[in-house]
Amino acid sequence: MTELSLRELNRTLLVRQLLVERVELTPLELVRHLVAVQGQEPNWPYVGLWTRLADFGHADLEALLRDRKLVRSTMIRRTVHLATAEDFTWLRPTMQPWIDAMLKAAYYREEIDGVDLARLAATGRALLSGKALSRSDFGKLLAEHFPDRHVRRLAESVEVMVPLAHSAETGTWGRWRNRYVTVSLADEWIGAPLAPADPRQLIRRYLAAFGPATVADMQAWSGTTKLAEVIDGMRSELTVFTDDQHKVLFDLPDAPLADPDLEVPVRFLPAFDNAVLGHKDRRRIIAEEDRQRIAKEASAGIPMYLVDGFVHGRWALDDATIRITPWHPLSSSDEAAVRAEAEALLPFIAPGAEGKVVIEG
Repeated sequence: MTELSLRELNRTLLVRQLLVERVELTPLELVRHLVAVQGQEPNWPYVGLWTRLADFGHADLEALLRDRKLVRSTMIRRTVHLATAEDFTWLRPTMQPWIDAMLKAAYYREEIDGVDLARLAATGRALLSGKALSRSDFGKLLAEHFPDRHVRRLAESVEVMVPLAHSAETGTWGRWRNRYVTVSLADEWIGAPLAPADPRQLIRRYLAAFGPATVADMQAWSGTTKLAEVIDGMRSELTVFTDDQHKVLFDLPDAPLADPDLEVPVRFLPAFDNAVLGHKDRRRIIAEEDRQRIAKEASAGIPMYLVDGFVHGRWALDDATIRITPWHPLSSSDEAAVRAEAEALLPFIAPGAEGKVVIEG
C-alpha cells in the first residue's frame, strides 16, 4: 500500500475542503460538497462559506434557509449543522441511532426518567403538526401532557427523537451566540418524507470531502460507531493507503491527491470548521501540541487561521477589531499575508464599521 506523508494529507485535505483557492460554486453546492456545515452558532457558517467561495454575501445563505433548500437541525456528531434538504432526508435517519443515545446522558435522563418516550415523541409530533413553535412554547405545551417535568428538557427530548428543523430566522446573520430557536417537523418543513438510513452514502460523501481517512476518522467526524463493518462491505469500491503511522486509510478511487509542495494561501477558519473537525487524527491540519493548548477550552470551537496549510494561531472579533494570536513566529511575508486576509474578512464580519486588525505578541 502507498504511504502518504502528513504533508500530502494536508494538501489533499485543503484541496477537497476548497481552501486552496476560492471557488465559483453556489453556496448550496458548497454545503452539499461538505456534507454538513456545523451551525450551532448562527454566524460561523457564514465565515466558513466566505473563506471558500469567490462571491458570497450574507443574503445568499439566508435565502437558502428561507427557501428551505437548507435544513438547520441536529445531525452529525449530534450537534446542529446545515445540510441541503435533499441530504438531510437520508443523513438524519442515518445518524438517528446515535442521536437517540443522547437521552441516556444525565442531562436528559434525570428529567425524563419514567416518561413513556414513545408517547412523548407522538405528543410532540402532534403539537408541532402544521406549525412552528419556539422551544420555550413547545416545552410549555408538552408540560400540559407531562406535568412536573423540566419544560425545556421535554422539548429538547422530543428534538432528539423526532427530526425537527429550525426556522430560517434561527440561522440568519447577526448573532455569535444562539439564544432563540424555533422548531417545526422536518418532513413538513422540507415537504418530503425522510429516506432510509444510508451509511454507505455517508462514507462515500465523507471521503469525497475529507479523504483519505481511517475508519476512526470517519467515526469521529460523524459521531457514529461500527463503520468498520460497513467499510468491510465496500472494500472492492475503495482505494487503500497508509499514513506515516502505518494506519490504514480509505479513499474513493477517483478522488484527487494533492502535490505535497502545493502552494497554499493564508485562510481564516470559523469556530467548528469542517477542516479541523473532520478527523480523529487532526495532525494533518493542526499539530498535536497546538490542539492540546485549546483542548480544555473548546477543542476546535474557536476560530483559527492557517499558514502554509496548518493551524498557526487563533483569532477573535472584538467589536470591530480582529485580534490575531500567533502560536508560532511569523515571517514578515507571512505576517503581511495574515494581515491582508484579515483585512479582507473585516468588512464581511463587521459590515459598516471602522474595523482594524491587531496581531498580538
